[in-house]
Amino acid sequence: MPTSLAEPDPRPESGVALDFQRFEAGYLLADAWLNLERHASLPTQTLGFIAALARSLLAGVNIAVFLGRGEGGIEALIPLCRAQSYAARWRLAGAREVFEPGDALCAGERGATLLAQVLARDPHALCLDRIPASSLLIPALHEAMRGRGLVSVRPARGCPTIPLDAGWGQGESFLNAGRRSDFRRAERRAAAMGAVFHEIIAPDPGEFDTLFDEAIAVEMNSWKRAAGSAIACDPAKEAFARAWFRHACEEGSLRIAFLRIGHKAVAMQLAVVSLNRYWLFKIGYDEAYRSCSPGNLLMLHSLRHAARAGLEAYELLGEAEPWIADFWTRESHECVRVRTYPFNPRGALALAQDGVEWLRWRLRRPKRKASGM
Repeated sequence: MPTSLAEPDPRPESGVALDFQRFEAGYLLADAWLNLERHASLPTQTLGFIAALARSLLAGVNIAVFLGRGEGGIEALIPLCRAQSYAARWRLAGAREVFEPGDALCAGERGATLLAQVLARDPHALCLDRIPASSLLIPALHEAMRGRGLVSVRPARGCPTIPLDAGWGQGESFLNAGRRSDFRRAERRAAAMGAVFHEIIAPDPGEFDTLFDEAIAVEMNSWKRAAGSAIACDPAKEAFARAWFRHACEEGSLRIAFLRIGHKAVAMQLAVVSLNRYWLFKIGYDEAYRSCSPGNLLMLHSLRHAARAGLEAYELLGEAEPWIADFWTRESHECVRVRTYPFNPRGALALAQDGVEWLRWRLRRPKRKASGM
């Protein structure tokens, strides 16, 4: 049963899903999450990330933390949320709000098995839109759902990645002659506008707000303002970003990068250094300086910085957009979409809904012309 906020150290049995706020208030439970983070493969699996969501984009939404508990304690967990309707499915908290990949936290295969058994006993369907194809939860769900329901695993958009080595510290050596020429041309154009300065800052908490405000102001000078996708366009989105990056700042993992021309910030990055990787969460540049490609110049500089720091990879998160594939990398981490359909009326309804959605997609697809012999 859910525990009350007055109980500081609740010890739920395996199979209990706790409300996130109650979970966070339980010191032993929060410690268990933090201990599991050493098994994380993504920064979106952290307690700080979910806490920032719970106080902003998911404020007022019930986030339930499903636990896989063994004899030694909590061995796996996953934060899920759903609407209150009869047929609503559990989904990974934040997946639709920030469009980043996520996954369960599992200490190992045993933890994944314990968690999958908990999820299989729940009567609601489950939708995990974008999780790593290597997730331990996937084979565990297949096994746990035997005789209880169906499991569907479909390809999803991968996450672009750039593996780093010492050669990246040289900056342009990986580019072909044409790309190197493009960068030199952009650098000359930038220099013609004023003195060019790059900086990558690991800010102190006391300077966080000033630097964060400067970064999102740069983004507001880009096309994202008109598109409504800039952080500052949405109060809830800004509240989430401020809370998440402040948490990262307090942990010492935040990096705020700027390209300045004549002391004016014309490109920015909000990134986190974690798991020996540079995770690029947000980028932006001032449209008035578009001719010198400030975003690409700053990205090249941050790539050099990450390589020289001995980091393993440069993670672009998001999806493999054309500008990334054409210019920076075609490598990506494979992701999948996982859905479960319990053998009950809720599962049947979810399966029917997905069948209708698939049929509509098929009917919208352009038909190929038959070729003659």
